[in-house]
Amino acid sequence: MGLYLNPDNKNFTRDLTKDIYIDKSLMINVINSFIDKNNTYICVSRPRRFGKTMATDMLAAYYSKGCDSKEAFSGLNISKEPEFESKLNKYNVIKIDLNGERQIIKDRENMLDILTGKIKREMKEQYPDVSITDDLTLAESILAIYEATGEQFIIFMDEYDVLVREQVSEELFGKYLSFLNGLFKSNTVRNAIALAYLTGILPVVRDRVQSKLNNFREYTIINAAELSPYIGFTDDEVKGLCEEYSMNYDECKSWYDGYVLNGYELYNPESVVRAMTDGEYESYWSLTSTYQVIVDRIKSNFKGTKDAVVRMLSGETVPVRVTTYLNTLNEFHSLDDVLTYLIQIGYLAYDRANKGCRIPNREIWGEWESAVSVLEDYEKTDDIIRASRDLLNDTISGDEEAVAKALDISHIHVTSNRSYNNEDALGSAIYLAYLYAINRYTIVREMTAGRGFADVVYISLYQEDPALIIELKRNDCTESALNQIKDKKYYDCLSHYKGNLIFVGINYDEKDKTHTCKIERFVKDIC
Repeated sequence: MGLYLNPDNKNFTRDLTKDIYIDKSLMINVINSFIDKNNTYICVSRPRRFGKTMATDMLAAYYSKGCDSKEAFSGLNISKEPEFESKLNKYNVIKIDLNGERQIIKDRENMLDILTGKIKREMKEQYPDVSITDDLTLAESILAIYEATGEQFIIFMDEYDVLVREQVSEELFGKYLSFLNGLFKSNTVRNAIALAYLTGILPVVRDRVQSKLNNFREYTIINAAELSPYIGFTDDEVKGLCEEYSMNYDECKSWYDGYVLNGYELYNPESVVRAMTDGEYESYWSLTSTYQVIVDRIKSNFKGTKDAVVRMLSGETVPVRVTTYLNTLNEFHSLDDVLTYLIQIGYLAYDRANKGCRIPNREIWGEWESAVSVLEDYEKTDDIIRASRDLLNDTISGDEEAVAKALDISHIHVTSNRSYNNEDALGSAIYLAYLYAINRYTIVREMTAGRGFADVVYISLYQEDPALIIELKRNDCTESALNQIKDKKYYDCLSHYKGNLIFVGINYDEKDKTHTCKIERFVKDIC
């Protein structure tokens, strides 16, 4: 066994001993289906903190000839599969952590040559009867072993995109392209490779790098296809953790859910684990990333940027074309490129059905709030965000005048950005004004309720907070809005809610550009 060639399974077995370990071993079934097929090259990209390295360690432990992993997998789901042992520890595995090598190797310009030398030394040790001379490339050395033994290789490259994301020299970048080309473009070497599995934050860069990796099938945070349930924690997995650790499931959902792939609701794994072990919900994202990446991107201020940001802050989904972005960090040509990049790194979630994006959850919303607070162009938005706490309190206390005034300010801000004044803008004004509610409520729009659809329903995550039902009118009256809530029995949608209900009727007068508000409290105690 070696560090690079046929590694042991210690990283995997160490993962198994963690306080929280979610069994994702059935992913092996999916990966096995690629082996020995025409397309055995795959690239799996997802944001930081979403378990890329753990998945790679598990796969390497399963395939590597350098260890016996049957016992390690014995308690996992994959061990119950009929084909479990068919490929268990049967392959020569080369495992490369490119980010780790970049940190270790001081001679950055020659890091790929140094890395190749390390791997070849292990090849010579493990295959002393195969002629692996100093002049051979890594690809040629793989081929030499294959021709001599008939044994195929599986290549794992974690953080393949580190040299793409960082500002490296043209010389090093050129060497990297040659390195990729030698490993993955030669039809001769391809026969020796049973599987190539690359991971990264970004999908394959679609300019110079794509020509070297255009034979890779891509699985991304936008479309992970059959790998979707292995990209993050699923809803069922999180529900089980909440039960085990006696944590509020609805609150966990509001904090860390929001990424939907192929019908699976996915959570940020690291944040969920931290919340369970720490016993409290808060933002753990900022411990490993910074909102500065949002600031840097939205400062480009492409046409429609501010409008999109305001709408997403208010909880809306905005349209995005995800096909134009080249997956680089230095070529952004449109708002679509910016939004797609933020989707790739987890600061936005993609709605595949509606071809739009949104802020996925409370944790990430906090990062956007921090970003907006330091941008001069968003001072008014930041003011509204800060005032939203007071607005929620004013609503609960029944201060109708204060609520109407706050909505006047919010509506002007939304309308000036969206350049129209209709029911859609009124809804946006409401969502933006009540931004703070995301910290204490589940927000449901157009909720099926009673004999119709309630405009906005705020369902409290905490028993001490009342639920809110908001009905919107234009050029009408607040009494009409309240009567609609009561006549159509919108409160029936909260039949399982125990506590106070507050009905809020809001009317917007287009002529005067002012709001009026009527608030009623309705006590509902259902056991």
